[in-house]
Amino acid sequence: MGVDIKLLEELCAKTLDHTEFTGLGDRHVGKVRDSYVKGDERNIVVTDRVSSFDVVIGTLPLKGQVLNQAAAFWFDRITGAIDHHVIDVPDPNVTRVRNCELLPVEFVYRGYLTGSTSTSIWTAYDSGKRSYCGHELADGMQRHEKLPEPLLTPTTKADFGQHDELTSREELISLGAISEAQYDRAAEIAKKLFTIGTEFAASRGLILVDTKYEMGLGKNGEIIVIDEIHTPDSSRYWYVDDYEKALSEGRNPGAIDKEYVRQWLGEQGYKGDGPPPALPIEVRCEASRRYIEAYELISGKPFEPNLDEPIARIKQNLGAR
Repeated sequence: MGVDIKLLEELCAKTLDHTEFTGLGDRHVGKVRDSYVKGDERNIVVTDRVSSFDVVIGTLPLKGQVLNQAAAFWFDRITGAIDHHVIDVPDPNVTRVRNCELLPVEFVYRGYLTGSTSTSIWTAYDSGKRSYCGHELADGMQRHEKLPEPLLTPTTKADFGQHDELTSREELISLGAISEAQYDRAAEIAKKLFTIGTEFAASRGLILVDTKYEMGLGKNGEIIVIDEIHTPDSSRYWYVDDYEKALSEGRNPGAIDKEYVRQWLGEQGYKGDGPPPALPIEVRCEASRRYIEAYELISGKPFEPNLDEPIARIKQNLGAR
């Protein structure tokens, strides 16, 4: 399983970093996804762009395909249990979904005291804060320690080019960003998703450390899960069999997610301000290798990349121009 590193190196020059199709509806560009909206449907094109610290920092070979297929795997698993927006997956890089009204909140679930971004729970704890998104934290905890119970720690959903900000249930409701009933229903869904993800990851020898969920309102005002679930972009995964040893040795647990890229950027002194350093090919390929490994471990299936030129292939599969 996996993809040959030489192939990944070759594909670094052929990544899908931009789309501009006509005939698919209004185009909306996010950090990683380009969406095309027409009527009640939206085609989400998952590009190979990678973001960190809320900044697009480059591309990773095959990342869009891995991310799209990982999300499709999870959406398929929750079908029938939790309402979501997916209609079908017409292309390795594309998911067709029901269009809905986005709730302006990222519902972040955290099971461990970890992270490296400005909004992470460890960054706040290490700076001396003991109140985090409405939750009180005990003194004396160490980095990467398991929290007494998983915590829902929402952030604002920033526009492209802006930074997400930590917030709380009370603050979101008082600002009118979301109603009390909507927040509590979304929190219920997020808890169920995190429980499903945690249990399934454990069965695959992985720890689902933390993750984010996005939700929207359907036609009748019902809350549905959108965007992606438990992918290496939205989630942090550690190996179960390395965790306790890493904790005792005071090092970072072995991981297969985007944290590898964040840590490399941090080593270069970059935390999201100003132009990011260029990602070397070896970093891009190693990051892709980890994404692919995460998909294969979780799904139990080999990742089989489609190597056709992506723009022409997507046009053909979606009937775009």
